[in-house]
Amino acid sequence: MPSALISNQRLAQQIDFIIEIDRLKQVVRRTLITGGSRRENSAEHSWHLAMMAMVLSEHADVPVNVGHVIRMVLIHDIVEIDAGDTFFYDGAGMLDKAEREQRAADRLFGLLPADQAAEMRALWDEFEAHESAEACFALALDRLMPLLHNYLSDGYTWHENGIRPEQVTVQNNTRIAGGSAALAAFADRVVAEAVSLGYFPAATGASAPHA
Repeated sequence: MPSALISNQRLAQQIDFIIEIDRLKQVVRRTLITGGSRRENSAEHSWHLAMMAMVLSEHADVPVNVGHVIRMVLIHDIVEIDAGDTFFYDGAGMLDKAEREQRAADRLFGLLPADQAAEMRALWDEFEAHESAEACFALALDRLMPLLHNYLSDGYTWHENGIRPEQVTVQNNTRIAGGSAALAAFADRVVAEAVSLGYFPAATGASAPHA
């Protein structure tokens, strides 16, 4: 490891962490990039959320510290290096998601010097708790982005996994609306348009399968 070349222990730990989180680029998500040529990875997703925070912060229900939101969304999925990306509609995968991600957070943030480990772990814990204004807005962005990706890929993931529009609407009401009424209203319009365009699988009377 390059950190073996460093005599300063703090810098060596920081370099080890920087190298380790490069693995987030290898975590592949379900959604396609807007061009439709491939699935996006979690590092790309985190970068896009940071840009969304910069551009859309004025639509938060209450004023938020944009820098704090950006820092939160940049680290919120780092745990997927160990825990993997759990599909939101995968009921079985969601059962142990919290446990897997807690273990991942312990290891990954533990690579850093103690003060930085505590700082980043606190940000991650804040996002997971979804209680602060910043965390609620970050969660709204995190749920809006895959909705847009699915709309722009003609419902690719929705069709692939048998997702119904009412499942997506519940997600909007409980997550996007918790941080931004304006973005939630926009999301509802996107879902309605997706329904009219046939971007959801036809109802069969059976419950949607979990991926």
